[in-house]
Formats: sequence, structure tokens, C-alpha cells
Amino acid sequence: MTLDLAMRWTEILLAIALIMPSVEHIRAGGKERLLFSLRLILCLLLLYPEIGAYSAYICLAMSGLAVLILHRFEGPYNGGSDRMSLLILFCLTLAHWLPQENWKELAFGYLGLQLTLSYFISGWVKIRNPDWRTGRALRDVFAFSAYPVAENLRGLADRKTLLLAGSWLVMICELLFPLSLASKYTLIPFLVLAASFHLSNAMFFGLNRFVLAWIAAYPSILWLQDRFIG
Repeated sequence: MTLDLAMRWTEILLAIALIMPSVEHIRAGGKERLLFSLRLILCLLLLYPEIGAYSAYICLAMSGLAVLILHRFEGPYNGGSDRMSLLILFCLTLAHWLPQENWKELAFGYLGLQLTLSYFISGWVKIRNPDWRTGRALRDVFAFSAYPVAENLRGLADRKTLLLAGSWLVMICELLFPLSLASKYTLIPFLVLAASFHLSNAMFFGLNRFVLAWIAAYPSILWLQDRFIG
């Protein structure tokens, strides 16, 4: 995968990830409606097939809007998904505007590195937590959390063996994620597992913004693996 192709796919996936949150904010009034209406327009432009030659300018404009939105909400108000979206956007913008090819690669490769670390660090934090090692963390999520879990799913809190196995599967996959870079034959299955994990969180807990926010960064790690490891 070439750098240009990986960046273009990242732009498309990021635009799709940001469209729905932008639409949600259009119902607000004043400055908030203006900011997110402009972001929606830029996202739609970024999806246009013939826009490739101008995507650098669109990413730059979206980065400026992102700073204004951060000021409006005094930070990334939606937590991890906002932070990942910002990281993707800023890395894309830098990769477009840095003057030398190796600097562009460094900026885009940083995104792939951060994606890898996001999974590994998440697994490291979990495995140090005794509630995750015993499966209690997942049981508590299904039994007591305020997430919009369907009532018929709350019964999973009693499936201790299943949740214990699920907890260890998540932790092992996250901790081993950096090793998946050794080959494209290991990286792709790991990415499928990771995407499935985000999708299950969206289905069970309504954490839908995490799905596309993380998947939008996948082209960077596919490019990184192909560029430096092969």
C-alpha cells in the first residue's frame, strides 16, 4: 500500500466517522451549529472522488475547525473517540503539508504507532487490574453499568465462565497486538478481531463512535507494516 493510497483511505474513513456526530450538533444553535455545519460540509467534500488534489486544504481547514471546537467544549468532550479522531486529522494534515517525503512518512507512521500503543496500553492496564483478571469487570458492566445494555443481555452477568474467557481474550489480543506487525498474515486477523471488539461495544453498550474512529486509523498501520516490515 502506497502512502498516498493509505492517506486517501484514512481521509475517507475519517470523514465517514465524523459525519454523524456533525449532524447531531446541527440541531444545536448559535456558534455550535455553525462549527459543525462547516465540518459536515468539509467531510462531504472529502468523500468526493475527485477531491484528492485538494484534500490537503480540506484537512487543514478541518484542523482549524477542530481547534475551535476544542475551545468551544473546553477539550475533547466525547473522550477517547474524539482524541483518536483528532490524532488522525492532525497526522493527516502534517503528512500533507510537511515539505519532505520522509517527514510525511514520519507523521503518518506516528499515527500507526499510536494506534498500536493504544491497544497494547489498554491491555496492560486491564491485565494489572484484578477485576479484569477474574472477569468481574465485565460482569459488573453487564449487571450494574448505566450503559444502554438491553435487559435480555444483563443475564450475561451470570455467565461467569464466559465472561472470564472473554476478559482474557480481550487482554491477550491487546497485549499481543504489536507482535501482529511481524507479517500481513498476522496483522489483518488482529485488525478484524479489534474491529469486532469495537463493533460489539457499539452493539452492547452504545459506544458507536469508537468503531469508525479506530477503524479510520487502520490504513496507517497497514501502510506502516508494509513500508517498514514488508
